[in-house]
Amino acid sequence: MKRSEYERWMKQAGRTLSSARRDLEEGYYEWASFKAQQAAELAVKALLRGLGYAPIGHSITRLLRELRAEGFSIPREILSMAMELDRNYIAPRYPDAYPEGAPFEYYSEDVAGELISYAEEIIEFVRGLIGDLEGA
Repeated sequence: MKRSEYERWMKQAGRTLSSARRDLEEGYYEWASFKAQQAAELAVKALLRGLGYAPIGHSITRLLRELRAEGFSIPREILSMAMELDRNYIAPRYPDAYPEGAPFEYYSEDVAGELISYAEEIIEFVRGLIGDLEGA
């Protein structure tokens, strides 16, 4: 386990999550949603990089499936949260993701708050996996 590599990526995941929370408080719901996706992505990549892999791509779902292929147990609920977060990688940033209007018009405090809670769950899940690895 490359603990320093894991820590480096987890620090950024934590900072990105903090930024998402701040955007939520300030009403930038589309950015809070995007940053929630980014925070969870960074956390899963932290684990993969700590294990010596060089993950490519931005799909949290795919990254978790890579972990599953390596023998990790990934609960269905975590995968469902990842899928929901993945839907918010492009849509919050690009007007052409919607038939009309701007992305911010499609996001609410409730949606952004839920996505942040999903990111928090995935980050805690990753921390739990690290704890299991180090305790083994």
